[in-house]
Amino acid sequence: MNAERRKAIKTVMEQIEALKATVEGLQSQIETLRDDEQEYFDNMPESLQGGSKGSAAEDAVNNLDSGLDAIDEIIPQLDEALSSLAEASN
Repeated sequence: MNAERRKAIKTVMEQIEALKATVEGLQSQIETLRDDEQEYFDNMPESLQGGSKGSAAEDAVNNLDSGLDAIDEIIPQLDEALSSLAEASN
């Protein structure tokens, strides 16, 4: 592999690392939102927890958890891409 292609791979790797940092930051924000929504639900009177507001809060927590699960799958894939590119540049 020539120096030009190595440099191009390095640039792509830097972009993937930046993307990973962004995804991790978003993950943290989603976790905070999920925790806040869970706390909101937990602090509701029981009479409201069984109603539409409680149901909406539970749905929001579940949807945020699903988003976090998806992000949990993305981060290892980005690490795998970085590892593969590092091997390719050698």
